[in-house]
Amino acid sequence: MPDDSHEQNGHENVPSRQRRRFEGISSRAYEHPADRSALVALRKLSGFDTVFKALSGLLPERSLRLLFLSDSVRVSDQQFAHLNDMLRDACYILDLEKVPPMYVNQDPQPNAMCIGLDEPIIVVTTGLVELLDEEEMRAVVGHEVGHALSGHSVYRTILLFLTSLALKVAWIPLGNLAIMAIVTALREWFRKSELSADRAGLLVGQDVQASMRGLMKIAGGNHLHEMNVDAFLAQAEEYEAGGDLRDSVLKILNVLPRSHPFTTVRAAELKKWAESRDFQRIMDGHYPRRSEDKDASVTDSFRESASHYTNNVKNSKDPLMKLVTDIAGGAGDLGSRVRRGFGGGGAATAQEDRPRDDE
Repeated sequence: MPDDSHEQNGHENVPSRQRRRFEGISSRAYEHPADRSALVALRKLSGFDTVFKALSGLLPERSLRLLFLSDSVRVSDQQFAHLNDMLRDACYILDLEKVPPMYVNQDPQPNAMCIGLDEPIIVVTTGLVELLDEEEMRAVVGHEVGHALSGHSVYRTILLFLTSLALKVAWIPLGNLAIMAIVTALREWFRKSELSADRAGLLVGQDVQASMRGLMKIAGGNHLHEMNVDAFLAQAEEYEAGGDLRDSVLKILNVLPRSHPFTTVRAAELKKWAESRDFQRIMDGHYPRRSEDKDASVTDSFRESASHYTNNVKNSKDPLMKLVTDIAGGAGDLGSRVRRGFGGGGAATAQEDRPRDDE
C-alpha cells in the first residue's frame, strides 16, 4: 500500500492512503475484452510503433501540446496541488513509471481526455473539477491514467485527427466515406476503451459508490441530493430492455457518432464488473503482469472477445438482440417475430401465429 516514504519512479510525496497498490499490473487485467483483443493484435504487428512514430509528423500533436502549455494551467505542487496528489497517487497504484503531464483547461463542459503519440498528456476541464468531489475526481484521474497505461492516447489522437480531416474533405464524396468508415470503426473501439478506463478508475479510487456518483453527476449535474444511484441504474435497465425493434435500431444510430458509451450504460457495466470474480481476483493480488504482455496470445484474446459478445447477445434484454438469439437458435416464424418487433401484430399476426392443420 502507498505510504509517505515512497520516493521512486517520480512519485515523491505520494499521500498516504489505505488503498491497494498493483505492482507491475498489465492493462490487460482491466481492459474490456473487445478493447484488449484489438490492443494485443496491434502490439503484435511488426513495425507498428515505427508507423505511428512516422505519423506523428503529420498529426497535430506538437500543436496540441503547445496549445495546452500556452493556454491552460499545468498541474503541479504549485497549481491545483490536490489534483497533482491524485495524479501521483493514481500512477503509483497502477505502477505507471512516468507521471504524465496534466492540464486544467477553462471549459464549463465537464470533460477529460488523454492524448499524445510519443508521451500521453491528460487534460481535465474546469467544469469537471468544479462538478466532482475528491473521491469522484480520484476515479476520473484513475480513468485517464488507465488510458495512459493501455496506450489509448495514441489512438485517441489519431481519432481526433481523422475526425477533423473528415470535416475538411467532406466535399469529396469517396474520400469522406473512406475516412468516416475508419472513424466509425475507431469510435466503436474507443467506446469499449472507455469501459476499460472506467475499470482502471475503480482500481485507483477503490470506491464503487464514488465512481457511480461521478458518472451520475456527469449525466445530471451537481444536484446529488436530487439523484439516486439505484434509480440511475434502473434507467440503464429500462434503456436496454425497453421498446421494440425500432428502438433497438435508434439506439444503434444514436451511439454511432459518439466516442463514449451512454452514461447509464457505463454505470451499469462498471457495477457489473465491480461485482465480478475478475475484479475480486485483482483486488486479491492475482492479475496479469506487464512482464507477461509479450507472451499474450492474439488468438486467446479474440476468443475471449468473441465469447464476451456471444454471452452479451444471449443475455441481452434488447429486442433486437433477442431476435438475433432466436434466429441463431433456429426459431421459426421469423416474419411474424419481425413484424411484432416493429410494432406489428393484430388479427393478421395472431392468425399467422396459430398452427396450421397441414404443419
